[in-house]
Amino acid sequence: MSANWQRAGLAASVIASGAFADDLRITQADFLPFDPAKAAIGQLLFYDPILSGNRNISCGTCHNHDLASADGLSLGIGEGGQGIGTKRTAGTGSDRIERRVPRNAPGLWNLGAREVRVLFHDGRISRSDDYGTGFDSPAEEFLPKGLPNLLAVQALFPLTSETEMTGSPEENEIAGRVNDRIDLAWPILAKRVRSIPGYAEMFVRSFKDIETAEEVTIVHIATALSDFINAEWRSHDSAYDAYLRGDGPLSSAAERGRELFFGEAGCAACHSGKFLTDQNFHALALPHFGPGRTRRFDPYVRDVGRMGESDVLEDAYRFRTPSLRNVSLTAPYGHNGAYPTLEGIIRHHLDPLAALEAWKTETAALPKAQWLENVDFIALQDRRERDRLKSRIDIEPRRLKAQDISDLVSFLHALEGTESIKGRLGKPVSVPSGLKVD
Repeated sequence: MSANWQRAGLAASVIASGAFADDLRITQADFLPFDPAKAAIGQLLFYDPILSGNRNISCGTCHNHDLASADGLSLGIGEGGQGIGTKRTAGTGSDRIERRVPRNAPGLWNLGAREVRVLFHDGRISRSDDYGTGFDSPAEEFLPKGLPNLLAVQALFPLTSETEMTGSPEENEIAGRVNDRIDLAWPILAKRVRSIPGYAEMFVRSFKDIETAEEVTIVHIATALSDFINAEWRSHDSAYDAYLRGDGPLSSAAERGRELFFGEAGCAACHSGKFLTDQNFHALALPHFGPGRTRRFDPYVRDVGRMGESDVLEDAYRFRTPSLRNVSLTAPYGHNGAYPTLEGIIRHHLDPLAALEAWKTETAALPKAQWLENVDFIALQDRRERDRLKSRIDIEPRRLKAQDISDLVSFLHALEGTESIKGRLGKPVSVPSGLKVD
């Protein structure tokens, strides 16, 4: 066992004893502040298709209240699809999707925490002064200045993704401008929003730095979305939180699972801290499928994970450790949603190589799209690519009994919130644009 794993195991055993319980309690002070008036604008924008290229999809399509801020699919069906969740289809005719969204739509729980330092599965949003904007992002020096936090930065990029919300360059002006340069679409989207009287009035009333609707920019829109996500999906009222406060014990199975999680099972080596993530990147040899994400010059249909952003070979196939708050509500699991159950993803962690070899394509929750079937699993079928994937594993195999796995699942269910999972503002019935709310 490596020195890092030995240190992690020691820390985990101390946590298991309850010695650090005070340090693991989440309070409101752990979150960035938000403005309720701005959050109310963000709620409407989050569900308004006005922010998409073809005005046919919103943030809420793939991060829906009805699905605990996720979509229930392995790989999302973005622009061109119809419906929500597991009933979403890949579209028909000329409007059908050209590709699946490359990665799983994660839950949005607690993304407004102060400690969050990277976002997206590959960490392509982070704090940095390299570009003079305060952040490192795919927009590099073209990121608008004045964005208040990482969450506001993150909110901008689904709006410029062809598979998620933009559509194809030949379909609309937004996609065409993104194709020219990523930042050129944001002013057009801002103009769309501020031209709607309902939004114009709310922005002028809620933002002190603007006096007229013409002053509304994409920074104000991103700030509103950020405040909504921060306010809406805070969750720290689970059975585990009650246990940490001393308000009652966990169930017997969940307690056994907690002891395993912070002890013998080694989960806390990566899923550490208040939000159960070290925010670092680890390679688990999850099976390849879908279009993936690579470096700009990479011709392969595969997903190289963090290396696609860092361009560092050692980062190949590494992905950000997810927080486990409300994990029981946001199946399927993994950066590409490879496993539909908690038991499945736990078993993969215990023996990644064996799990990769045993994984079946029918395990993936992929809405039917016959025109994509020939490419959906092309990377998985490539022997050399599988060998590369298997050569990059950052966790060591562990042996647990079936009862141990069941107990770990019970503990993960104890991380599920109570009242918080309903959200605070919820899903709006209608939006100022008059477009349909998914």
